[in-house]
Amino acid sequence: MRVLIVEDELFLAEAIRDGLRLEAIAADIAGDGDGALELLAVNSYDVVVLDRDIPGPDGDEIARRLAREPESPRILMLTAADRLDDKAAGFESGADDYLTKPFALRELMLRLRALGRRPAAGAPPVVEISGIRLDRFRREVFRDGRYIALTRKQFAVLDVLMTAGGGVVSAEDLLERAWDENADPFTNAVRITISTLRKRLGEPWVIETVAGVGYRMSS
Repeated sequence: MRVLIVEDELFLAEAIRDGLRLEAIAADIAGDGDGALELLAVNSYDVVVLDRDIPGPDGDEIARRLAREPESPRILMLTAADRLDDKAAGFESGADDYLTKPFALRELMLRLRALGRRPAAGAPPVVEISGIRLDRFRREVFRDGRYIALTRKQFAVLDVLMTAGGGVVSAEDLLERAWDENADPFTNAVRITISTLRKRLGEPWVIETVAGVGYRMSS
């Protein structure tokens, strides 16, 4: 999962980002509406954590713009405004969920996980390829009925590969979807994660390397 945090309180934004990264959720930060729109134009996000009261285009305006897109990310509106009318306005602008400040990071995480189970285009919560069953709802992986314990990052990488349905996913795409914009494009993190993921899943290998192109799930 990749998340964009749109929050003008830098300390809060960084605290959320660091908490998400501990859960292996890639997270970027935008401090105002213009910065958010710039990142949304070049990156693909699963969920946007959106403060309503930000400089530039406010949260409601950004939500309305995203709602007009055919495959927009889910929106979790984050704000100090807790009146019912405020919440109604947030939902009417296109928000999928609403969380008022102050809040517990654990609750934010649970809400993000719930939104992540319902990605754009209605992708199913359970995906099965080559005997591998990935359950986004329970965050579990099985191979031929046998439970496979994965780290959060391994789960995120496998999710991207299985979502591609056997299509080739480049290392750059994996960095974009399972890491964040601060990931070093020259890092060997993808190769190492793929290697350890293969070992966890066991033989015969179900993740193929397509030389010079990327990786894919075998059919």
